[in-house]
Amino acid sequence: MDRILEYSPILIKGTLTTIELTLASAVVALIISFVVGLSRFSRFKAVRVLAIVYLEFFRGTSAIVQMFFMFYVLPLLGVSFSPLMAGIIACGCNLGSYGSEVVRGAVQAVSRGQHEAAVALNYTTYQRYRYVLIPQAIPVMIPTFGNLLIELLKLTAVASLITISDLTFMAQIIRVQTAMTLEPFMLILVIYFIIASILVWFVKLIEQRFSKGRHTIAPGGA
Repeated sequence: MDRILEYSPILIKGTLTTIELTLASAVVALIISFVVGLSRFSRFKAVRVLAIVYLEFFRGTSAIVQMFFMFYVLPLLGVSFSPLMAGIIACGCNLGSYGSEVVRGAVQAVSRGQHEAAVALNYTTYQRYRYVLIPQAIPVMIPTFGNLLIELLKLTAVASLITISDLTFMAQIIRVQTAMTLEPFMLILVIYFIIASILVWFVKLIEQRFSKGRHTIAPGGA
């Protein structure tokens, strides 16, 4: 264990890189989730078709292959990314495809009466989604988004394959330099678990905040 402690600086660096990759990818995935998910309701067929093509492509292909494509193939076409940026884009695009279905399902779960009430108030499409539909859909999205965030954290481990110095990459370095296998990988398992636990706690806080006032008793109720 003393030999592992000697490598604590690179493990700390790997932990910070993993956190950075996870959070940055989560932002990308969240933006894509709403853009693609809401595009499924567009009155323009071309927009709906593009959203479906995006969804099916990223859900139907391997995340590892997508990451390799971003890092190794795009430079051949004149588009180059740093390893970290390629990992962020690949992870964000992959999880964003699943998140878009969460957004679409949550919006559809809002009662039909709310849609009709917004129309009756002569709200524009933007106002209907901004003030009526999305605020009611967000509490429904949060638990599933929390699960996707944990999946995203685990997905970042494959980013080591494109030389990103995350936790998994650093564990491989320690294994090669010390010939130890159990200790470094057991340690990063614990670190991943701690990060995941913190993310779960954070998501629960957000869920509690958005759930306040949702479960109220109707007038005259028991």
